[in-house]
Amino acid sequence: MNRNNFFSYLKKTLQRRIDNQLMLHGLPSDLDLSLTPDYKEKMPIFAKHREIYKWLSEFANNKNCSVLEIGARKVQIPKEFQWMNFIPECNYTGFDVLPGENVDVVGDAHNLHEHFKPSTFDVVVSLAVFEHLAMPWLVAEEVTKVLKVGGYVAIETHFSFSEHELPWHFFQFNNRGLEILFNPLLGFEIIDSGMSNPIVGRFSNFASDYLKGQPIGNLYCHSSIIAKKIKEPIPDFSWDKVLTQINSMYPPPEKG
Repeated sequence: MNRNNFFSYLKKTLQRRIDNQLMLHGLPSDLDLSLTPDYKEKMPIFAKHREIYKWLSEFANNKNCSVLEIGARKVQIPKEFQWMNFIPECNYTGFDVLPGENVDVVGDAHNLHEHFKPSTFDVVVSLAVFEHLAMPWLVAEEVTKVLKVGGYVAIETHFSFSEHELPWHFFQFNNRGLEILFNPLLGFEIIDSGMSNPIVGRFSNFASDYLKGQPIGNLYCHSSIIAKKIKEPIPDFSWDKVLTQINSMYPPPEKG
């Protein structure tokens, strides 16, 4: 290698190291694309972060539309992203496990049927709540009980995010996980789902030696789903039956 080639190689190597440091130390840039190259394909169409209400406003903003929000208590959501700015005319019910501002009914989402009659609501929406449910599959069953046929459920939760509101933080979901919860056997048809808000990550200096500093790709903060209840659940619904359907999705083993 001659002198000019050596310095060119050294310059490229140093620049690559600088780029990697910039990418992994909190300075957003186009370099982030290398860790989430298909973020546009994963992004939902209607159910994007802080845009679900905009989608709902097209058909739910009228007094004949009954909307239930699970986890309605005002905690951190800025006022401009709250329901009253998008669907102020709807027949709204705020439901939460604790009393507080914006809460109309206090109760446990695992037992919605104890608080509402069957087929009460046209829309059930829940934002940043499903990660805090001890048994979210049971809540999915409760949602279909109180939702009318032809109604919609809109859920946003986290796929990659820090622990919060401990000890009541139990799960993280990608959109596939949400699709399993709101499945055809419960009467649902998926309208939109996906993940949004890519995150750049790496293993810290306190991780196992072979992982220290390694970049982590395909991290997304939010996962979301919009599903339509097109029929009542099958009479003998069980999660074992859902599991049978999931097993059929596994790819066949590669032939050796």
